[in-house]
Amino acid sequence: QVQLVESGGGLVQAGGSLRLSCAASPSISIFRDMGWYRQAPGKQRELVARVRGPGSADYADSVKGRFTVSRDTDNNMLHLQMNNLKPEDTALYYCKGERPFDRPIWGQGTQVTVSS
Repeated sequence: QVQLVESGGGLVQAGGSLRLSCAASPSISIFRDMGWYRQAPGKQRELVARVRGPGSADYADSVKGRFTVSRDTDNNMLHLQMNNLKPEDTALYYCKGERPFDRPIWGQGTQVTVSS
């Protein structure tokens, strides 16, 4: 079964850090592009960071310089290192994997809450 499972969310104070992880099964290699998205209450889901193919990354302007996305092919994991967190980063964070010629796969989400 193809699935993505996120972990690592939690409650943190402003200025703190969290590392989100996304476990891909059966293998991360079936996904061409992978990314992190987030959705805050009352807002649309938005792209946070994305890894295209073997390594180039894109970031939302609001997280540039604070977040780093990485793809660990040896362990079938996608990570999002989040530093200097702000209250406006509070959201449900989702992992997404895009497969060639097939529908994308979404994880179930992990909650990140940043207190001021």
